[in-house]
Amino acid sequence: MSRTMLKLSIEQKQQFESEGYLIVKGLFSEQNLAEIDDTFEGISRHTVPGLFEPDLQADGSDPLKRYPRVMHPHRFNETAKKYMLHQPVMDVLADLYDEESLAAQSMFYYKPPGSRGQALHQDNFYLQVEPGNCIAAWTAIDAADEENGGLLVVPKTNAFEIACPDIADAKESFTTHYVKPPKDEKAMPVIMQRGDVLFFNGNLIHGSYRNKTKDRFRRAFICHYANQSATHISDHYRPLYRQNGETVDLEVNPNGGPCGEEFQAVYPH
Repeated sequence: MSRTMLKLSIEQKQQFESEGYLIVKGLFSEQNLAEIDDTFEGISRHTVPGLFEPDLQADGSDPLKRYPRVMHPHRFNETAKKYMLHQPVMDVLADLYDEESLAAQSMFYYKPPGSRGQALHQDNFYLQVEPGNCIAAWTAIDAADEENGGLLVVPKTNAFEIACPDIADAKESFTTHYVKPPKDEKAMPVIMQRGDVLFFNGNLIHGSYRNKTKDRFRRAFICHYANQSATHISDHYRPLYRQNGETVDLEVNPNGGPCGEEFQAVYPH
């Protein structure tokens, strides 16, 4: 596949390389976003075994029982697959990688009012893309801020190695792993508007706040990608997809990672 025209400025690419993340606006039209709205509103009413298992009778004590995250919606929904392979997003990824990208995962977070956040972590601990790294494209379907559970990033930690995580506080995080930021490095909020896309490096330490509002969801469509020259990835993310929809089956990464054998069977990010 031929390279597309450059989508990013030199300054944008430099920010991604130095800080580990970059917000890009204008990649999704309002029509695109409305289609994503409708698609995941429909998905929210049904169970998809192994990928989306809401408790439709939940009492509200834990909002995530009614609205858990949707894992790999591209595997059962054509609209999700279409937007995982959205040309403007793939163009930006080609610029960031300096080569084409392969789509490895899609997710959708509803994050209703009152729901827990996600403890600080690093994506490539889970994806195990080698050689190279994964990149996330995190699209805000609702505006995201400090009140409704927006993202936190620890700038420049893309330059740090993947760490073996500690155990997270289950009262604040719905996931079990926590990566402590390096000394003198602090997490900062990322404020996003509907349709903004945050791209970030697989080593960047990031997480999210609890949704402290009473009436605002913080929906997000999140996809992970690998560089085309990668040869290995965790088994959870196979097969991968080229922009034209063709599947690619990388080798399973046999590396136990920074925790060794203990964490080999980690859940998909």
